[in-house]
Amino acid sequence: MTQRQLKDFLGAGHPGTLLGAFVYFTVSTVVWVMIGALGVDIAKDFQLTATQKGLFIALPILTGSLLRIPVGIASDRIGPKKTGALGLVFTLIPLLLGWLGGNGLSSLILIGLSLGFAGASFAVALPLVSRWYSARYQGLVMGIVGSGNCGTVIAALTAPRLANLVGWHGVFGLAILPVVVTLALFGVFAKEQPQQPAHRHHANYSKILRENDTWWFSLFYMVTFGGFVGLASFLTVFFYDQYGVGKVMAGNLTALCVFGGSLLRPVGGLLADRRGGIKILMAVFGIIAGAIFLISQLPPLIWAIAELFVAVCALGIGNGAVFQLVPQRFGKEMGAVTGLVGAVGGVGGFLLPFLLGVSKDLTGSYGAGFVFLTAAACACMTLLAYVQREWRRDWAREEVGVSF
Repeated sequence: MTQRQLKDFLGAGHPGTLLGAFVYFTVSTVVWVMIGALGVDIAKDFQLTATQKGLFIALPILTGSLLRIPVGIASDRIGPKKTGALGLVFTLIPLLLGWLGGNGLSSLILIGLSLGFAGASFAVALPLVSRWYSARYQGLVMGIVGSGNCGTVIAALTAPRLANLVGWHGVFGLAILPVVVTLALFGVFAKEQPQQPAHRHHANYSKILRENDTWWFSLFYMVTFGGFVGLASFLTVFFYDQYGVGKVMAGNLTALCVFGGSLLRPVGGLLADRRGGIKILMAVFGIIAGAIFLISQLPPLIWAIAELFVAVCALGIGNGAVFQLVPQRFGKEMGAVTGLVGAVGGVGGFLLPFLLGVSKDLTGSYGAGFVFLTAAACACMTLLAYVQREWRRDWAREEVGVSF
């Protein structure tokens, strides 16, 4: 981006809202994947099997995904800023429970489920920013906000180290501070777009469910985002179990792999703005399938790191490409569609750790779980090749921001 283009971009929308939404989504993501980052410590305390590890790590992803639907609707009806502030307040609940309790499996389940409030932040941050920017910048701004997924990197780097100092309960207590600070910053910097869409009748949301494109986007995001957040949550346990590295090193390796995907999400949006989201997604699914298949062979550690890095980078680019297309297809219903697509994407993030854990217990290897993700990427590449013809005929044209 040239200096002139940067100046035009900064004057095109509301930078304060962009910053506020990015910080909000980043800190929320840190909290959302905290159980995965602390998975080694928690698993030791409760003597969990591989399947149980996968399930507990995936619980916040599941509830965060399901909550994105009502949160997305609330963003449309009462505004994303109010919805986001309420979400941050509710996020404090599981942090308090984890700090002061979490001594039994039942309370741990409750904490994991409640952490979903943080994951629902996705359905607030994207509509809040999207409404400030024209189609020309949708891919870029959606990517910038979505790169708040770098919270997964922060969690992987800091949580295991802090657990060595204050225990995993103490890490939950320490996380309260950034959430409170974020609530204050979000209130100051984030602003509602003055020309908010009119409140939609419930029938309009039912109509969204009947749109085929809603489910196509959901399926594609289920692989790109589901693969990203599923790996980000589970890789610490994977490196620890599969390669016998220490928990801090496992967190470092997870952060290394996930960093590329977080950094490249806005790049994916920018590439989609310039080259076309459809083209970028086709390439991404091919790269994901190839890299994850190599991982399924459980190669030596150095090769596993390189292949996972490539795979997660492709997943991050894919996330940006999907949400370059969504605002072009669904403008007025952005909040509800973001919630639904994000929810289905998060369900993919729930399934992947669970399947990896089941694979380990049933076969003695994580390989079969990675084969499942490989097959899903191949299926999405095939289906996108089919559906793009209909998209290009009906709505995916250059005048609405979908370049060819």
